[in-house]
Amino acid sequence: MGGRVPTRVLLVGGRERYLRYLPTDVPVAMESEKVFVSRDASEDEVVGRGRGCEFMSVDAIVPVRASVIDELADAGLRLIHSEGVAYNAIDVEAAARRGIPVCNCKGANASAVAEQTVMLMLAALRDAAFCDAAVRDGRQMQVKEQMMLRGYRELADCRVGLVGLGDIGTQVARHLQPFGCEVAYWSRHRRNEGTERELGVRYLPLDELLAQSDIVSLHVAVTNQTRGMAGERFLSLMPEDSILVNTARGELVDNHALAVALESGHLAGAGIDTLAPEPVTCDNPVLRLSPQAMRHVVLSPHIGGNSAGCFRRAHRMVWESFQDVLDGRRPQFVVNGV
Repeated sequence: MGGRVPTRVLLVGGRERYLRYLPTDVPVAMESEKVFVSRDASEDEVVGRGRGCEFMSVDAIVPVRASVIDELADAGLRLIHSEGVAYNAIDVEAAARRGIPVCNCKGANASAVAEQTVMLMLAALRDAAFCDAAVRDGRQMQVKEQMMLRGYRELADCRVGLVGLGDIGTQVARHLQPFGCEVAYWSRHRRNEGTERELGVRYLPLDELLAQSDIVSLHVAVTNQTRGMAGERFLSLMPEDSILVNTARGELVDNHALAVALESGHLAGAGIDTLAPEPVTCDNPVLRLSPQAMRHVVLSPHIGGNSAGCFRRAHRMVWESFQDVLDGRRPQFVVNGV
C-alpha cells in the first residue's frame, strides 16, 4: 500500500537560497516535493515544470502573468507567494479571478531596508562612492581638501521627508530618532497622534513635504497611482540642493527626470538601491550622468532587504502560508482579497 503523494511546490528563483533558508520545523517545508525553476526561465518552462504544483513561491521581480496563472490554476495551483514584500510583478487580479490567494512577506525586510536607507542618506550626504574611489586612486589629500573647503551636511541638520509610512517607513523613522533630525511623512492614510508622537514624526501633504525636505525617501508600493510618481513635477518641488533616496522600487522614479535634476544641479545627490528596469542596463539614464553629477550619486544593487535575518523571516512566512492552506486556515498577508 503506497504512502501519501507529497505536496508539490514550485519555487521560482535561487535554488540555493530556498534550500539554505528552509524552516525545518514547518512540515510542508520538509515533506514536499520541491520543483526548482530559475529566475530567468521562460513562461513555457514555468508552466511545464509547475503543472501539478499546489503552491508557488516566486522571486519578487519575476513576472507572473495571467496566462501562467490560468495554466497552473487548471493544474491545481492553490496559492502564489512572493518571496519578498513586493508583489507588483504578479497579476493579482488574474489570480483573484481564479480564486487563488496571492501573499507577500509583509514586514520581513523592514529593519534591513531601513538600515540601507539611512546608510544611503549618509553616503549621499558625504559623497561616499566618490571619496572611496579617490582614496583608491591616490587622490586622498586632494579630495580631503575639497571636502574641508565645501563641508558636508550632517544628518542631524537635515529635514527628512518620508513618502510612505508602512513597515519600512516606520522603521526608518525609528532609526532616524538618535540622529536628531526633523522627520515628516506623507501617506495615503494618516497615522494616529500616538503613533506620530512615538515615532517623532509629523504629517504633511505631499507637496508640502517635498518643498520642506532636504532628503526625500521613498517607501510606497508600486501601484497604478505611484508608478513614476517621482517625475519632473515631483522633483521640481524638492528644494535645490536636496537629496532623493529610493530603497522601495525603481518603478516609482522617472529615470530621465531624475537624471535631468541631477545633471542640472537642482538635486544635490541621490542614494538609490533600486533602479528600473531590473536587471539594470548600462543605458539607464541614471548611469549615464556626467562625472560631476555622478559624484553625488550612491548606488547599491537592490540589496536593502538581503540580510540573512530577512531571508529567514521571509522564507518562514512563505512555508507557513503553504502549511496554513494545507491545514484549512486562511494564510496571512493575502494581498488580492481572496
